[in-house]
Amino acid sequence: MISFCQFGAGRIGQIHAANIAQNPKARLKTVVDVSAGAAKALAERYGASVGDPKTALADPGIDAVLIASSTDTHADLVEAAARAGKPVLCEKPLDLDRKRAQACLDVATKAGIPLMLGFNRRFDPNFATLHKQLRDGRIGRLELLAITSRDPGPPPLDYVKVSGGLFRDMMIHDFDMARWLLAEEPVAVMAAASSLVDAGIGNLGDVDTAVVTLKTASGALCQISNSRRATYGYDQRIEALGSKGMLRAGNVLESTVEFSGADGIVGEKPLHFFLERYAAAYRHELDHFIDALENRRTPMVTGVDGVRALALAEAALEGSKTGRAVTL
Repeated sequence: MISFCQFGAGRIGQIHAANIAQNPKARLKTVVDVSAGAAKALAERYGASVGDPKTALADPGIDAVLIASSTDTHADLVEAAARAGKPVLCEKPLDLDRKRAQACLDVATKAGIPLMLGFNRRFDPNFATLHKQLRDGRIGRLELLAITSRDPGPPPLDYVKVSGGLFRDMMIHDFDMARWLLAEEPVAVMAAASSLVDAGIGNLGDVDTAVVTLKTASGALCQISNSRRATYGYDQRIEALGSKGMLRAGNVLESTVEFSGADGIVGEKPLHFFLERYAAAYRHELDHFIDALENRRTPMVTGVDGVRALALAEAALEGSKTGRAVTL
């Protein structure tokens, strides 16, 4: 039984806490949050206690730390947990600044703790199957990868202000997926972006619509399409074209029921948002982290992956502003 201290009792923290409580190999021991009320409510729901960072990390009864607090706290909490010798599962990103993220990673590496980053989409059953078939050579050499990720609607402007922008906040998941599926590092990044969905996002200096092309040393290409608005639901698709064929992972729908009539065929929309779409991925992510700790294995997704995805986000941001390809 692995006892967790969780930092963060907000929306994503509630998902993680529920998964810990439902996992037969784990229990939620302590909850820490800047909001005493939120921490108390979550702790009471799962039979945990409320703590403060210093006391929780010094507790010998805490086996691992899950960080689901605001982004600006991630690096400091990872470092504190590392110095306390506690393994960490941290929501993305480590930090919005790549140098700070690298410094955080260096502390964790020096401490020798397992550090897993929450790129949960690698644990989605459909994407994981696509990845396995790619590695098994089912479509031969991968030549063209297309990743589509579109939200049902833009986030509140208060969130946009502190998010780090579309490339660091939203597309960073797709940069990690691209690296994972391509199995080689991109060497060039080309990007175009606009503010088409919400004028308020543009007024804040951010974008809500973007297309990025990655090129690897072997010549393989990946195109990522992001939008903050898809009126039909949460659009999450991957298509991989290779020398022997194509693999495709489509949207997960609200239902498989279709109506067929004289005017055509009507089906259901994709699941509404990430909490529904990636519910299984979050559970499998926690399972993997626990398994890595039990078997003393390095997690599939580490802080190194977080830093490299952040480097791609920074390159895409630069390319979108200059209109030039950025060489890595």
